[in-house]
Amino acid sequence: MRRRHALPPIPRSVWALGVVSLLMDTSSEMIHALLPLYMVSVLGTSVLAVGLIEGIAEATAAITKVFSGALSDRLGKRKLLTVLGYGLAAMTKPVFPLAPGPEWLIAARFVDRVGKGIRGAPRDALVADITPAELRGAAFGLRQALDTVGAFVGPLLAILLMWLTASHFQTVFWVAVVPAFMALYVLIVCVREPDKPAAAIKVAAPLALRELARLGNGYWRLVILATLFTLARFSEAFLLLRGQALGLAPLWAPAVLVLMSLAYSLSAYPAGALSDKVGRRGVLMFGLVLLVLADLLLAWLPGLSGLALGVILWGLHMGFTQGVFSALIADSAPEALRGTAFGVFHLVTGAALLAASVLAGGLWDWAGYQTTFMFGAACAAITLAGLWFIRRNG
Repeated sequence: MRRRHALPPIPRSVWALGVVSLLMDTSSEMIHALLPLYMVSVLGTSVLAVGLIEGIAEATAAITKVFSGALSDRLGKRKLLTVLGYGLAAMTKPVFPLAPGPEWLIAARFVDRVGKGIRGAPRDALVADITPAELRGAAFGLRQALDTVGAFVGPLLAILLMWLTASHFQTVFWVAVVPAFMALYVLIVCVREPDKPAAAIKVAAPLALRELARLGNGYWRLVILATLFTLARFSEAFLLLRGQALGLAPLWAPAVLVLMSLAYSLSAYPAGALSDKVGRRGVLMFGLVLLVLADLLLAWLPGLSGLALGVILWGLHMGFTQGVFSALIADSAPEALRGTAFGVFHLVTGAALLAASVLAGGLWDWAGYQTTFMFGAACAAITLAGLWFIRRNG
């Protein structure tokens, strides 16, 4: 009898959440792939201002995540908050083509990230609730991979539409509205939250110190390492600006994100599945090595070939780290506090991303792009050393 080669038994709701991420990321990246260039070249904002705006937007999302994650633990419901977050993000998309000035763009970016913050921790906790422990790396890797397919489909569509419309930004922004509302539909119809036993414990005050202490030393060590790591991986907007500095035309600038996201999406699921088999920390260490190499290439290798190699390695490092970090959080946190654990994790790393983005922009304006990428390489090397020490000493 012929043997069937079935896909890994990852739950259907995880696949559906991946499709939701794919569609929403397609929408978001169609906008975000062009927004930094639009602000710098059309509106005349500085690179430092772009870094500040990006950092504040992401930090806002991170702050929101901690409260939505804790609320999902208190209510024992994750899907409701996930729908609310994706719905808010979808509702803000029409603001981008209608915005009469930069203040509206900044406000739309801000509110969009609030939606991301509301959905982030409950969605990640929902993936952990749905998935057996032995498949968590693969499940988080799959969701990240599908999410990142959207991250390169979005810029590809942006390139095509910029070409067809003679670089008319508003048309691209209008088309981006469609996949955002498709994502909301798939989430409502296709994702099912598992029933919790009647005796399941609901945490009345997830953010109380006594509850945070239950997360354990292993969790907090992981948060510290992730904070150092986040200082190394500032906003991908700086990859776009590196391409612009090399003379890449605005029409082709989104190709930078396409290349990065392609490398990310192709590596995320295999890296997550590998972490289920050989352990998470070794996979994470390899991802950090890739980031160091990416920063060095972006700082010192000239021309578009150097940019391409650096961007590919940047994408690979994302594939080998992002899903694995999520799986490590799910592994280390008690089930009743998973939403809080993801929320606190995103809060702390979001604050680090604010600092990293502002510092990267300041270093770029003050001393040039090489200093920015060398700073990232140094932070990644420090994180790698810390992870090696923890792994060696248990």
